[in-house]
Amino acid sequence: MNLKEKDIFDLLNEKAELYNSPEFINDDPIQIPHRFSLKQDIEIAGFLSASIAWGNRKSIINDANKMMELMGNSPYDFVMNFSDSDLNKIPQKAIHRTFNHEDFIFFLRNFRRIYSQFESLEDAFLINENETNFYHSIERFRNQFISEKHRGQKHVSSPYKNSASKRLIMFLRWMVRKDKKGVDFGIWENIDPKFLSVPLDVHTANISRKLGILTRKQNDWKAVEELDLILRKYNSADPAIYDFALFGLGVSKEFE
Repeated sequence: MNLKEKDIFDLLNEKAELYNSPEFINDDPIQIPHRFSLKQDIEIAGFLSASIAWGNRKSIINDANKMMELMGNSPYDFVMNFSDSDLNKIPQKAIHRTFNHEDFIFFLRNFRRIYSQFESLEDAFLINENETNFYHSIERFRNQFISEKHRGQKHVSSPYKNSASKRLIMFLRWMVRKDKKGVDFGIWENIDPKFLSVPLDVHTANISRKLGILTRKQNDWKAVEELDLILRKYNSADPAIYDFALFGLGVSKEFE
């Protein structure tokens, strides 16, 4: 593409406005936490839904619903009060692709431990002074969340290992972004949306390259930071708004 940078961002702003709407919720995993009103329910439902957000979106939504049903559709109450017999009732089969019942139980046990220390998951993701993104924050959370070596830890990615941490970045967008459109929740009051990045997956990365705003070939943390630089140039207060635009352009196949 030979669009000028300003033209690219005029396009991205237009598409962000189009796709950042309540209609977006209906076909997206974000619909799962939207079923709840209690802050901790939203956090747990959001974290679990984001954690299995790869592959077919319909399957993601169906499998996330199964997890909610296994928790009696009261995630926080279940996390804080489950017994061993409750966990034994969880079917010993895959929840979603490689995320199996052992991983689910691993998450549940660690949620309980985290919520025994903090009122909200936000407290485990706080940004420290002089930090510009969630690079260190995610790693601190990861170290707090993973209490022991377990196969389930592979579902909590590490930017220190150069992972783009797409699912965690998406969860953070849901919790932190604030606007009046009603898609993202904005329930975390102590983290500024300016620190957010766009969740980088195959689709958002490919569209970014076609637009010429990403040159790195690998979809890794270095690519996340490269994209950050230009997105924040055009919207320093809310760079993650462009996730809607890049996602929308991918779905519309406008640049294929």
